[in-house]
Amino acid sequence: MSDTREPQQEQASEPQAGERLASARRARDISLSEIAKELHLDEPKVLALEENRFDVLGAPVFAKGHLRKYADLVGVSIDDVLADYYRLNRSAGAPPVIGPKRRLQSDISLAPWIASAIVIAVAVAAAWWWFSLEQGSPTPAADPATGAQAVSPAAVSEPTVGDTVPGDAAAEEEADIESRASGTSNTEAIDDTAAVAAGQAAGPQTDHAESTPAVVSATAADREMSASAVIENPVRLRITFSGDCWTEVTDASGKRLFFDLGIAGRSVNLNGEAPLRVLLGNRDNVAVEVDGESYMIAAEDMRGNTALMTIDSQ
Repeated sequence: MSDTREPQQEQASEPQAGERLASARRARDISLSEIAKELHLDEPKVLALEENRFDVLGAPVFAKGHLRKYADLVGVSIDDVLADYYRLNRSAGAPPVIGPKRRLQSDISLAPWIASAIVIAVAVAAAWWWFSLEQGSPTPAADPATGAQAVSPAAVSEPTVGDTVPGDAAAEEEADIESRASGTSNTEAIDDTAAVAAGQAAGPQTDHAESTPAVVSATAADREMSASAVIENPVRLRITFSGDCWTEVTDASGKRLFFDLGIAGRSVNLNGEAPLRVLLGNRDNVAVEVDGESYMIAAEDMRGNTALMTIDSQ
């Protein structure tokens, strides 16, 4: 039993905690006042720390803090000093076990949810507006028999006097071209028709068939007399076409005597006040006679395959 007690006595006689620090301080020849200055304590409290009277320092956390700093100043292992402290001061409990840092649950951010709600609300509003617009636009009713959309009576109107019907326009243009080719105009034709109508209205109803030719003949004679009276410097022009050639002939007063496409085998006789202005689209397909004599196109009047001439009486 004596052998068993001897190691326990030796272990009890060894310096522990504060005593270990005091031995190290004296070995380094450091005064008590210097340690007190570094620990920011007064000397009695430093002395109590060296004598392991830790209750003088207050709570265990203060005693352990001063022991750590003291051990660092005198070069003693901090772990050994704290192990001695826990053996001497059982009330302080075992040293805490330091585990991995607990990961706290992060706060839930509401920003993505708010942004998603705003986008959905905008999409719903746009869809509602689009469907309301589609439903609000009127569509014409369809005929159940044919499947075609019904047209309101107001949309279909009768042609008025000033309206132009496509077929009538084409007929009028064709008549105008023919009248220009023959040296007459639509105005003259209308005058003739008016004169015939006036003659029919003036004559007896029984002599209707006999009076019409007389009125037409008189009107044609009057037109020839008025034409000869107006033309002071007349010129006779004959154009013979051997191929296609667009031709335009205008007299001195600016009246268009001919404006048409000449084709092979066609001849046109024109009378007008000199000088005549003649435009030929393809001069090689045309033969020109002026007052019964052949007319040669001058070189200065040629523009490539076209010709622009000013013809006076011979």
